[in-house]
Amino acid sequence: MLVKEVTFYDFLKEFEEFGRANNFSYEGKRALYDYLEELSEDLGKPIELDVIGICCEFTEYGSLEEFNNDYSYTTGDANSIEDIKEYTIVIPIDNESFIIQNF
Repeated sequence: MLVKEVTFYDFLKEFEEFGRANNFSYEGKRALYDYLEELSEDLGKPIELDVIGICCEFTEYGSLEEFNNDYSYTTGDANSIEDIKEYTIVIPIDNESFIIQNF
């Protein structure tokens, strides 16, 4: 197997090539890239870049309200990102926006 190291620019380009440029904001893609890069280092092995898989596995939310619209039936209303972390991985983007691993 051949493995290629992917820069953030390559990461952005892959989303464009797969027609998924709008699945995450620019800041969201930056946070996701940093998360996956750190995960790869923690695991001690490369992670295959699968844009479609990433888009199916992760969702970006602009606010807790937006998250609660999708998940309150499962979690009850989340009052903070800490509440969401009890259920899944949360990747912060800024003070309000975040990405979760879907559950």
